[in-house]
Amino acid sequence: MTDDDATHDYKTTLEGAFSVDLLIKEVTTLRELRTFIRVPNKLYRNNPYWVPTLFMDDYQTFRRDKNPAFDYCDARYWLAYRGREIVGRIAAIYNRAHIEKWRQPYMRFGWVDFVDDPAVSAALFAQVEAWAREKGLSAVHGPLGFTDLDREGMLVEGFEELGTMATFYNYPYYPVHLERLGYVKDVDWMEYEMAVTPEPNATIARIADLAKRRYGLRLLQVRDKKELLRPRVEKGLPSYAHEVFDVLNDEYEHLYGVVPLTERQIDYYIKLYFGLISLDFVPLVVDENDRLVAFGITMPSLSKALQKADGRLFPFGFIHLLRALRNEDRADAYLVAVRSEYQGKGVNAILMDAIHRLYAQRGIRKVESNPELETNQNVQGQWKYYETRQHKRRRCFVKRLEA
Repeated sequence: MTDDDATHDYKTTLEGAFSVDLLIKEVTTLRELRTFIRVPNKLYRNNPYWVPTLFMDDYQTFRRDKNPAFDYCDARYWLAYRGREIVGRIAAIYNRAHIEKWRQPYMRFGWVDFVDDPAVSAALFAQVEAWAREKGLSAVHGPLGFTDLDREGMLVEGFEELGTMATFYNYPYYPVHLERLGYVKDVDWMEYEMAVTPEPNATIARIADLAKRRYGLRLLQVRDKKELLRPRVEKGLPSYAHEVFDVLNDEYEHLYGVVPLTERQIDYYIKLYFGLISLDFVPLVVDENDRLVAFGITMPSLSKALQKADGRLFPFGFIHLLRALRNEDRADAYLVAVRSEYQGKGVNAILMDAIHRLYAQRGIRKVESNPELETNQNVQGQWKYYETRQHKRRRCFVKRLEA
């Protein structure tokens, strides 16, 4: 929120099969922001597939004084009221870095939720589209966040599948509303569930061993998190944690909507997430010079724990999360990347073999791939060695605005 953002309080009356008075209010205070964040907690209260987000993560994401993405983004947030009842929310993001890199004068929308009422969804999207026109933009697309590490995509398949910490859940009527408003598919992400067998896959193990010997690679044995965060001054290398994001920036730059993370953002994400990771679940592959060439970031699933905690760490939510980190029989694969010069050389197999062995040892039986672009056949080709189920699909919509 910028200091000069005006508060837009007005009543919108939409005529159709019925008339309904709505109050659309822009979020301008921290109290209203807290209300904005909690909208899904009421809307999905009894839904067994919805996974709450961590309140404090969202709170930092939306604040200009906390999130370094505001170095190149502006954002506005709106709440929809019917009387005293909140019936919807939406965020709009003006991402200058995206516009400059992709040459797309688009406004992003995200964090959109609404009751099953066309009047509500129409009123919310009217705010985003009006701001896009004010900015001279030609389209609106989303759901997207400030960066590619934020949740993105609207669920269009898999409404009866448990969500993950890294993704949005939404009711089946959401995409129907968007299509009525003139939004069409821009791109889809696929999600897979894979079975973990008790024994390693022999083919992957053989490829992994060959790649390690041929290219002088090894799995890094990290003793504690401080080792991940410590710059390797004697070798002229940054910390392993910073190298993870360097590889991520290089290898994800061609993917849909991705904008490279700045140094401030990298420091922000390291502080935000690296305290939560379990080292065993994050395999790092280095070369003979100790340079990071590949990584995988996975975690035991926190979905059920977050449901029990209702998205709050305190006073008792952290207990559910700690138990899940030790005892959960499902896992989520969040990010995997291999430096381009090592792609197609079996390095992915090193990561997959290490993760499989750990999962089998820890009693994990199912793993979620999390979203992969439907066009990313290289990634999807990896799953041919496993019993897989493509169980979710989520979509980024786009609407061209009339001049």
